[in-house]
Amino acid sequence: MIHFSPSHHDLDLACCRSIEEQRRGAPGYDPLAVRQHADLIAPITLTTVTPSQPTPRTAPGTAVADAVRADILTGRLSPGDRLREVDLAERFGVSRVPVREALSQLQSEGFVTLVRYRGATVSAPSGSAARELVQIRRGLEVLAAQLAAHAKGGPVAAELARVVELGRSADLSQAHEELPPLILRFHTLVAEASGNQQLGAMLEQILERVSWIFGQRLESRTHISWSDHAAIAQAILNGSPVQAGYLMDEHIARDEELLADLNAEATPD
Repeated sequence: MIHFSPSHHDLDLACCRSIEEQRRGAPGYDPLAVRQHADLIAPITLTTVTPSQPTPRTAPGTAVADAVRADILTGRLSPGDRLREVDLAERFGVSRVPVREALSQLQSEGFVTLVRYRGATVSAPSGSAARELVQIRRGLEVLAAQLAAHAKGGPVAAELARVVELGRSADLSQAHEELPPLILRFHTLVAEASGNQQLGAMLEQILERVSWIFGQRLESRTHISWSDHAAIAQAILNGSPVQAGYLMDEHIARDEELLADLNAEATPD
């Protein structure tokens, strides 16, 4: 359990009420507060990750890795799919050397499995690796939420509010295909709002992998997820670091519970 310093005099213990209480309309919870910030900017357009081609400014191996990773994250490539070096080299117009470099990089990130004499395949999310990632993410994102609240969202405050509204709309209309980039964008914005570039860089790769892990079972978490996001955003925009950290901690704890349930379902009796 992560403990927070009580030195922040802008909140009392009531600020740390549970997300469930806020979701049920407890006194002080104002769903219009987020919308007031959202109205400050025009609607934004979120783009999904698309494969890239090697460019003169990007090392070929890195560009190939970026493109294959994007295919995995967006579901174009599924767990178990073969990744043949000759096919990738032909697709990207490079030799097999940068392809091998790309596959090695993706293996280190957990997206690809390399087996000697058999080649590369897209990995299935590992239960133990996923659990470790979420544990690391929990500490980093709680800190990011606290720092973001100190800055009241900083320069991304309006966009943060807008993403919450877009996510709620997509959830209500059951447009589940729109949610993965919105979820990733919300958490990325919290990291940006923290103002800590090192923290943001650490979270970037972790958030991509967490998004991939949960992507196949998105429907099971979307309603709770966007209720949580709205409460976290309100705490950040109101400048309440203790509350923002507490709510983010509860939000990610829910993901840990969901991950345990998914792993239990995947384990044969």
